[in-house]
Amino acid sequence: MPGVRIAALGHHQPGRVLGNDELATMVDTNDEWIRRRTGIVTRRIAGPDESVTDLAAGAAAKALAASGLDPADIGQVTVATCSAVDRCPSIAAQVAGRLGIPSAVAFDLNNGCAGFCTALSVANHSLLAGGAKHALVIGAEKMSDLVDWTDRRSCILLGDGAGAAVLSATDGDTSAIGPAVWGSDPSRASAVRLLGEWHPQFEQDGQAVFRWATTELPALAEQACRAAGLSPAELDGVVTHQANLRIIESLVQKLGLSEDAVIARDVVDSGNTSAASVPLALAKLVERGELRSGARVLLFAFGGGLSWAGQVVTCP
Repeated sequence: MPGVRIAALGHHQPGRVLGNDELATMVDTNDEWIRRRTGIVTRRIAGPDESVTDLAAGAAAKALAASGLDPADIGQVTVATCSAVDRCPSIAAQVAGRLGIPSAVAFDLNNGCAGFCTALSVANHSLLAGGAKHALVIGAEKMSDLVDWTDRRSCILLGDGAGAAVLSATDGDTSAIGPAVWGSDPSRASAVRLLGEWHPQFEQDGQAVFRWATTELPALAEQACRAAGLSPAELDGVVTHQANLRIIESLVQKLGLSEDAVIARDVVDSGNTSAASVPLALAKLVERGELRSGARVLLFAFGGGLSWAGQVVTCP
């Protein structure tokens, strides 16, 4: 059996920064209320002429360039997204066209906020099975299209962006991507959802999601560590879905991590970017040198469905 490594990462965000004080001029809220409940200070908002494809292609181009591969080397392109307007051709196919990737299998995957971690394991399985030699996995969202800007419970949360990873099969028998711990609880399908047919809006039962994440997520995260043959104390970093800073801090406290473990808190600057949040946060930490090559990092995300997915990865 071959192994799989993460060859490179990339990220992309829109230029416009929407801070809490500006939001307070749009809806009945204030900076203190938002920070206390969510930890969010700013979020990036795409313009009307920026699409999910634009965001995805921006992150993918950076990851591909950093990998040193030619576009023709990529045999699979997967975009995790729940906010894409285009149904067909897929966002993945559009990204492949923009990057000059000539003949890869290209498809989108919608598993809500858990989408990137799900897509990462799907690509890992494909490479291990010989379905491709190199794969491009992207999480991209334009959540600002799905926001009710008169609802202070939801409009304060969401932002836009994308993160990407290039995976490569290796001749070794070890993999940089650990076994997936994934699943769903259909009985809680209404906890996070998009309502409407052609122009849906984000809706969330915030209290239900918070209770689930703070009570059930720690055991699932520990399960992902065990599947990779590690204890949480052996992790070099943790990158969870950037939904709420309070959820992140609760998980960190319960996992028993080492004092040196690096924790992603990109939610403070980027808000909740759904399927983009894990790769966006991971790529930033690697780019800044906070997570070095060989670092063992727990990725874990949860969201619509209610679904979850996670794995331990080794940084490029």
